[in-house]
Parts: sequence; C-alpha cells; structure tokens
Amino acid sequence: MKLAVGICGASGAMLGLKFVSKIWARDDLEIFLVISNGAKKTLLYENNIDFESLNAPNPLLQDLYKSKIKILDDLNLGECISSGSFGIDAMAIIPCSMNTLAKIACGISDTLITRSAIVCLKERKKLLLAPREMPLDSISLNNMLNLSKEGVVIAPPIMGYYSSASSLESMEDFLIGKWLDILNIKNSIYKRWG
Repeated sequence: MKLAVGICGASGAMLGLKFVSKIWARDDLEIFLVISNGAKKTLLYENNIDFESLNAPNPLLQDLYKSKIKILDDLNLGECISSGSFGIDAMAIIPCSMNTLAKIACGISDTLITRSAIVCLKERKKLLLAPREMPLDSISLNNMLNLSKEGVVIAPPIMGYYSSASSLESMEDFLIGKWLDILNIKNSIYKRWG
C-alpha cells in the first residue's frame, strides 16, 4: 500500500509524527511523508524538535531519518505523490490545519500536501483529515461538510472514553489506531470495545 502522510502546522503536530512512528517499520506500507513549514515551527514551539539544528537531534527525528520512509518537500509540487498516475492508495493529514482544510475544500493546490489531497479526491482514493481546532466556526464546519460529501473522512482527534486510556500515550494510541482502522491498515494499537 502506498500511503501519503501530511503533517500540518496545527497544534498537536507531534501526533502526526507519532502516527508515522507506529507504522514506519511495516513492510506492507510504502510511506511518503510531507511535513509543512508550519508543522516544523509548531514542533519547535510545542515539542522543542528542531529540523534545522544538527547540534541537538531529537531521537524521534533520528529514527525517522533512519527509517525507509520517503520524506518529501512540501514546496516541491513535482514530487511523485502529486500525480494521479503514481498511484497513491490513501492519504492522511494529521493534524490538518484549518488553512489546509479550506484550501482542499476550494481546490487550491499550492503545496505538495494540498496538491496530493486534491489528487486523492480526483482519483477517488481514501483521504483522511484530522482537523485540530476548537471551537469550530461555521466556515470550517461547512468546509468539512463539503469535503465529507466528496468522500473525505473527517476524523478529528477526539477521544473515545471506552478505551479507558490512562495516560497521554494511551490516548494517542487510541487515536492512531482509529485512524489506521479508517485507512484499512490492520493494527492492535488500542483497546477495542468489548
């Protein structure tokens, strides 16, 4: 399976990296990761992860760069995942900023993330957006509704309390497991109902 993953600059960008870290060793997935400049800034502000500094590398980044994931430049619209003929099977944008969501809803493809999402729409591939905002305004809700009508799965990071999560990590595992379920990627990351 060819999976594109976009990480945008919404608060909680670390959740996107953790999502990728749960699947980067799988042999059944070919992963193409795009981290927006906004996400890099958010990761620096919220998690002290600096993509520019080689002096204090983060262990998660070290593992990411050692993995078989293909890391693509969000400003390069000529990357492989920007073409429908490349054959991406699914895409997840975790988290999805309201700016990115609005661009996708309006068909604006000025970054690799938005272009790849629009390719998923036109090719009728699974597209999952995890918008991270609260409260939600009418414009954002209308954008989500319009995208949902086009087959996009809107899956914000909302906890299911039946999972009995007892730590931040177990809450994140619940979310990541649910997103993988939506993408039809088998996993046993979280406690299921029953």
